[in-house]
Amino acid sequence: MTPDEAWKILEGADRLCDEATVHAAIARLAGEITARLKDRYPLVLAVMGGSIFFAGHLLPRLRFPLEFDYIHASRYGSATSGGRIVWTVAPRENVRDRTVLVLDDILDGGETLAAIRDRVSSLGAAAFHSAVLTDKDIGRDKPIVPDFVGLKLPNRYVFGCGMDVSGAWRNLPEIYAVKDS
Repeated sequence: MTPDEAWKILEGADRLCDEATVHAAIARLAGEITARLKDRYPLVLAVMGGSIFFAGHLLPRLRFPLEFDYIHASRYGSATSGGRIVWTVAPRENVRDRTVLVLDDILDGGETLAAIRDRVSSLGAAAFHSAVLTDKDIGRDKPIVPDFVGLKLPNRYVFGCGMDVSGAWRNLPEIYAVKDS
């Protein structure tokens, strides 16, 4: 994608959530997560690269001891629709006997997060929790229900706050949807 193409996508997009709404959702999630996990010394795993925005804003608000690591699993790669799970960095043995909290940018179809849950559980985690910045309403049941959800989104192609459109605009502090054609 060229910079001009990226700008045209943004200029034609619909803003779904402004920056204040995103930050309010993250603050609320921090309170909910703290209430449930503050005494557990959880291992927090960020799913790269989409959750980097979410993790970067959430972690400073979690005012309790935790350990941080990352994993990298994707069904998308450079595509816009999901395929098989590809593990660039799989969960490590440090999940054994731990309370694990996985952070992700979006729960779309749920297959990636369900695969992460299954992998973490198979490695012996004591408990699995998940927090997503956004949950897309796709009109059907998903294989996993996150423990913590920041924002509900319509079934549209969204970007910003860690989510990209053809590699661009993960850095935006708001959430946009590509204009319906």
